[in-house]
Amino acid sequence: MEAFLRAQGPIDLHLHSNVSDGTGSPTDVVREAHAAGVRTMALTDHDTAAGWDEAREECMRLGMTFIPGMEFSSRIEHGSIHILAYLIDPNFAPLAEELDKLQNDRENRLRQMTENVGADYDITWDHVMEQVAASGKSLGRPHLADALVAQGIIGERGEAFDGILSKNGPYYVSQYALDPVSAVKLIRAAGGVPVMAHPTTRGRVAPMEYIDRLIEAGLGGYEIEHRENMEPGKTILREICLERGLIMTGSSDYHGTGKPNQPGENTTSPEMLAKIIEQGTGASPSYPA
Repeated sequence: MEAFLRAQGPIDLHLHSNVSDGTGSPTDVVREAHAAGVRTMALTDHDTAAGWDEAREECMRLGMTFIPGMEFSSRIEHGSIHILAYLIDPNFAPLAEELDKLQNDRENRLRQMTENVGADYDITWDHVMEQVAASGKSLGRPHLADALVAQGIIGERGEAFDGILSKNGPYYVSQYALDPVSAVKLIRAAGGVPVMAHPTTRGRVAPMEYIDRLIEAGLGGYEIEHRENMEPGKTILREICLERGLIMTGSSDYHGTGKPNQPGENTTSPEMLAKIIEQGTGASPSYPA
């Protein structure tokens, strides 16, 4: 209950910086969240905790509560599944090894996608690396998207993900990742609390048998309130969470100018945050003085 009393509200537990695929620095993201009225936030960059210290420092300066997090990559046969991992220990050896694999795969994947796109468009690895140098952050599809913009091939980053770099397009290369059940187990082993990110963006949910497997593996809950989630999936997942005593979160999935999502557009209740804090043992929240 102490966690419930100390955390500040409103609470947004899913924001990205340019440490992964957001457009602003961790400091920028904290300031933008604060300006939008958010008072407790989690920085959840993809497969990295590299932005935590910077974000935490700015949260403390602004009197905000900081929740360490990351958006962990997993995949099943038909595509990628993202799992928000709160209060996880990024230095837990098996997790650190997996994060290294994921980061190494990012470069190989990006090189292959650049080569694929370059067969039909005037784009090279040097063009992509210019965007990496400009951001100074880890490699990812957004750098290829920004290179396409810089070359005048498309007008803005979003066009790339809807078109040339679409997951259903001819240039896309899938990434390496654990299956979701193994990912949930690894997050729990590292002291984290796994919450399935935007789980019903296509309006469907996983078969009940697979949901049972995830819960048995340690899944903590679902991100229900997210602008891309669709009904009736949200209704089904709410019922499952209530029946099983799982965590239900709401978040913005803010990426800066890379997406229309805005900080605080969906939020998590203090009671649900308290559950996350009670379960997490790998890292600790940081509260303002």
